[in-house]
Amino acid sequence: MDEEVMAALGGVLLALRQIAAEWPDKPCTLAKLSKQTQLPMSVLRRQLTVLEEAGLIALALDEGGITGTVALSAAGSELAAQLIMP
Repeated sequence: MDEEVMAALGGVLLALRQIAAEWPDKPCTLAKLSKQTQLPMSVLRRQLTVLEEAGLIALALDEGGITGTVALSAAGSELAAQLIMP
């Protein structure tokens, strides 16, 4: 993967980490993540697929696959923490 793609995926992980910190008791919806990352839903869904296949997130889609929730896995949380360290 090129650096631009990796940076975009890292941005999604960091956004998920921030959302989880701000709202620890609420699941992160795809709509909330799309708004936080300022990514169109189609782009976000492709990035989430890559992250899910890598085991970095858990994605739960509602019936029809249009809405759902997403959360960092333990590995995703660890990677996101490493991304923000200087």
